[in-house]
Amino acid sequence: MSGVAVVTGAGSGIGEAVTRGLLDAGWRVALAGRRREPLTRAAAGRDGTLTVPTDVTDPRSVDALFAAVHERWGRVDLLVNNAGTFGAGGTVDEISVEDWDAAVAVNLTGSFLCARAAFAAMRHQDPQGGRIINNGSISAHVPRPGSAPYTATKHAITGLTKSLSLDGRGFGIACGQIDIGNAATEMTAGIATGARQADGSMRPEATFDVRHVADAVVYMAGLPPEANVQFLTVAATTMPWLARG
Repeated sequence: MSGVAVVTGAGSGIGEAVTRGLLDAGWRVALAGRRREPLTRAAAGRDGTLTVPTDVTDPRSVDALFAAVHERWGRVDLLVNNAGTFGAGGTVDEISVEDWDAAVAVNLTGSFLCARAAFAAMRHQDPQGGRIINNGSISAHVPRPGSAPYTATKHAITGLTKSLSLDGRGFGIACGQIDIGNAATEMTAGIATGARQADGSMRPEATFDVRHVADAVVYMAGLPPEANVQFLTVAATTMPWLARG
């Protein structure tokens, strides 16, 4: 299956890899992100792309994104809700309210705003329906030390995924979540050299090629409407999240 996809945070890392994977699979892709230059680079001059600088925390910017997609292609078949930030770290008493709000704005409100716009488009288009894939995280299951804003928002993404799945049933809208652990990107580069562990030590952790995330998303996106991957976890085989250390 292929169609029209919107990928947020498409200018780098997981978003860029997913964009290229979808394009290779025959999807038309609208690339959304804060800055045009990385989006243009990620699109790599490919046919079937649309680059739309977007602030996912701003409802007007998100509405403009989906209006641009509708103007170009007339429908939305897939949203990959990928934009996110690690945000500030530290124990909860060390995190400012401003830093908390900033993480919530991008990771949770941004995902809500994009899902809201995509859901409306999918509900009212003909033929009706589509699919939303939310980027959760290993942190949707277990926290890293000093990561309260990030972990809380990723747990919340799981609730959003379940609600969208339930509410979308009557409109042919499926929703699934991919939880990723230690894909090798610019954002996670430090993990390979040393990450803080629960015992306070700093130790390097295994990573894996981000193209495997793209492969997983393309698989989820390519299912027929009657099938859905509700939750999928892809992680570095030996990363320490499954056990104590």
